[in-house]
Amino acid sequence: MSNPIIPGIPEAEQDLLYKKLNEYNLGRASYKEAGAYLVVLPRPEYPRYSLWIYSPLPERQSIFYIQDLSEDINESLRAASSLCYYSPRCMLLVEYNAKRMQSRGDDIISIGKYHGHFLHEIFRIDPGYISWIAYKFTPRIPKQERFVQIAQIYHSVHLDIQKRQAHQKYSTSRFLGKEGEKVEDLTLKVLRVRLEDDPYKTIVKGNTPYFYVRQILTLEDSIGNLVTFRTSARTASRESCQLPGTEHAFQPGETVYIASARIARTYTSGNKQYTRLNYVKFK
Repeated sequence: MSNPIIPGIPEAEQDLLYKKLNEYNLGRASYKEAGAYLVVLPRPEYPRYSLWIYSPLPERQSIFYIQDLSEDINESLRAASSLCYYSPRCMLLVEYNAKRMQSRGDDIISIGKYHGHFLHEIFRIDPGYISWIAYKFTPRIPKQERFVQIAQIYHSVHLDIQKRQAHQKYSTSRFLGKEGEKVEDLTLKVLRVRLEDDPYKTIVKGNTPYFYVRQILTLEDSIGNLVTFRTSARTASRESCQLPGTEHAFQPGETVYIASARIARTYTSGNKQYTRLNYVKFK
């Protein structure tokens, strides 16, 4: 299967993306045997990449839509590979094929409370119902047999996602040390950023409010230890929870280099251990 040309990406970057995708697929089953997850390129009326599932059924159309991804190829591949990481299926980057991917109506629910909806719509909100169709519903006509087959494909996607969720549930990070200890030379990746106003610094001059916005960061180190800290803006903003242009806005995925910090607190939340830092000095 040839690699399609990725729109808007230089050739050297495309080669690197396909190299990473090949590394991701190492050790996974052949798509001819186990099927594959497909990241489908944007098309004129659909600017986002999208995730599909191919299953080697001996029937007509065996490619089915799962969900939209991002307009950015790197973010789309990151999200798709993270979602399907624990699946034995490989992942392929492909162009949209209307003949093989357009719904022919055999994936529309014709029974029960979700009558008239596509299976992929209910898969996202009620996967248990898809499982019921896949293994509890008794087909009465040939069309319903095909419908059950498709539900079984979506059920298998649900099982792949559950493997990831189970791994996340039982994996825990470790504390970086004890409260009050100094830590040095940390390299952390930003996972989440939340903005809030500092209530102690917010002031009103005349009729104009001035907000001092804080960024509350959740980060992880190279082995998955979770870290949190907050950093306050030095200049005021006219808008609540909005950083002024003079301040650095941290972004998920960004790498942060810390020269030194103090451990303010350690705590556990949802089977995961977090180390909260203060007196953070950046490199």
